[in-house]
Amino acid sequence: MKRFLSLFLGVMLAAGMMLVGGCGGDKQAADSKGKVVLRIGYENNPGEPLDVALNKWKQLVAEKSNGTMELELYPSSQLGSKNDLIDQMIAGEPVMTLANGAWYADRGVKDFGIMFAPYLFDNWDQVWKVVGSDWYREQSGKVEEKGLKIVTSWIYGTRHLALAKPYHAVSDLKGQKIRVPNNTIQIESFKALGIAPTPMPLGEAYTALQQGTIDGLENSLQFLDSAKYGEVAKYIVLDGHIHDLTSWVCGKTFWEGLTKEQQDILTSTAEEANKYNSELQAQADKKAMESLKAQGVTIIEPDAAMRDEFKKNSESFYSSDAAKEWSPGLRDKILGIINK
Repeated sequence: MKRFLSLFLGVMLAAGMMLVGGCGGDKQAADSKGKVVLRIGYENNPGEPLDVALNKWKQLVAEKSNGTMELELYPSSQLGSKNDLIDQMIAGEPVMTLANGAWYADRGVKDFGIMFAPYLFDNWDQVWKVVGSDWYREQSGKVEEKGLKIVTSWIYGTRHLALAKPYHAVSDLKGQKIRVPNNTIQIESFKALGIAPTPMPLGEAYTALQQGTIDGLENSLQFLDSAKYGEVAKYIVLDGHIHDLTSWVCGKTFWEGLTKEQQDILTSTAEEANKYNSELQAQADKKAMESLKAQGVTIIEPDAAMRDEFKKNSESFYSSDAAKEWSPGLRDKILGIINK
């Protein structure tokens, strides 16, 4: 009898292990009630266009899935830093965050960094041409090789210069200390313009401007307005050095644990919410500009000659160490897609 019980328990234990192993994908994709719950963490605050569009995406997912899928939103970095979230994704956790070309470049997908090259794009139509290209799909595949899955790409905003000192010409920027995110592409981009790029956490930039530690920063009009930078940076140059495209990315393990139907629901609703986000972004830029003007900020819109000077000065970026890591002829390839 003891031998029988021992054999019976052994068989049951082995069967249980096989069952768990065979259902690993479903287990990590769904909660105890069978509902797929995806947690999205991001730095933007409630009410910003990106946050409003995410709430639209959440609503669409709930409707299209008949309540079997849910997006949980965690704004204002509630889920932790981007790097923490990426580590969780690679470990198979059902989480998502946003990342851009400069971020992917620093993590091994070097060619994606050209999406953050200075003055490469003149408008968003050119950006979307690249997003719809075979090249962009190829780069997205290389991101998957790193254990991540790009689900959708959205407008984050056009980035401009905000300065504490009066501005009259491109030469006025020479030697100015401008806060930039700590990524290689943007640091090298501003060096090319003769600026002294100063990487620091964005949360420290306001105080640094007040104290004169830095002379300015760069970001979208929406951010500059919502974060009250009109109080300390009285000159904004609409140079549009970057058309900041961001992507919503999750772990490849999580993605492959979803059914084809669930994947289709996420991607189709993401594109619908993406259109809504684009509309919100355009409206928000106009409102932010009017708000900044009301705060006494001087808005400087470069003429054609000034834009040409910005582009000419940024040419040296394409011979920087960051650009040398790209595939040969990459810039020409991207320009070919834009001009097709």
